[in-house]
Amino acid sequence: MTAHNSATRPTTIAVTSPLPGSLNRGTILASLGVLAFSLTFPATAWGLRSFGPWSLVSLRSVLAALVAAGFLLALRVPLPRREHRVGLAVVAAGVVVGFPMLTTLALRTSTTSHAAVVVGLLPLTTAALSALRTGARPSRTFWIAAVAGAVIVLGFTLGQSGGALSLGDGYLFAALLVCAAGYTEGGRLARLMPGWQVIGWALVLCLPLSLAGSALGLAYEPVHLTGQGLAGLIWAAVGSTFLGLYVWYRGMAEIGAPRASQLQLAQPLLTLVWSIALLGEHLSPAAPVAACAVLVCIAVTQRVK
Repeated sequence: MTAHNSATRPTTIAVTSPLPGSLNRGTILASLGVLAFSLTFPATAWGLRSFGPWSLVSLRSVLAALVAAGFLLALRVPLPRREHRVGLAVVAAGVVVGFPMLTTLALRTSTTSHAAVVVGLLPLTTAALSALRTGARPSRTFWIAAVAGAVIVLGFTLGQSGGALSLGDGYLFAALLVCAAGYTEGGRLARLMPGWQVIGWALVLCLPLSLAGSALGLAYEPVHLTGQGLAGLIWAAVGSTFLGLYVWYRGMAEIGAPRASQLQLAQPLLTLVWSIALLGEHLSPAAPVAACAVLVCIAVTQRVK
């Protein structure tokens, strides 16, 4: 009897979930994804210095798809199951095509700090869509902290741009919706297959469309190659689209879409830092205050279910 107890006790410990407030692997992975995503807008702004919007988005998708295909072939990953293909199409439409294209069009007229408003609202939208899609029911405290964080980020980013709305804002709000749908479906699929395979197959699924878009874009849009333009393209393709989404979906699968999405409340502020360092944009003195307030909201959402 004693031997039986000693054999089963480790199994009980192994399946026990970490405490809500603990810093676990899922939180670390999702945070690395947020760090990668925070560079997306500055990288896109760099890329637009060399490529037109359609060329940039298409080439970004092609490069990321080639990297993903290389991993899938090298590891001999079987084709996704039939029941997963609709979900992969949603991820592809929202994350691979919709969000990059809409935000790239917005960045033609908006600064990166203004475009960060869409990221400020993305956590709340992702959590809401995830609750509808998966039946998850976060606590009232979770929702209060999430809404408070979104309001802070939205007010801060709109304040930086003077509160003016433009056509670019329409692109940004549309990007918000399609990206939240892609994140939600990708987080669900990441519970059924490795996260890198989710984004990998989504990228490969879009490869024919991306190749056609690249050919048309390069034929009709002028190209002025610069070091910054190429660096922006490479980071947007490999860093943000493949590696960033890889760790993001893995983290989301472990801690859940609502909690993972709240880590993105820090993304607009990180993007503002990168916009100063890489693009020379000016930051308001209110940034440290907003950053502290947002971090408090993140801490609350990570400690409650």
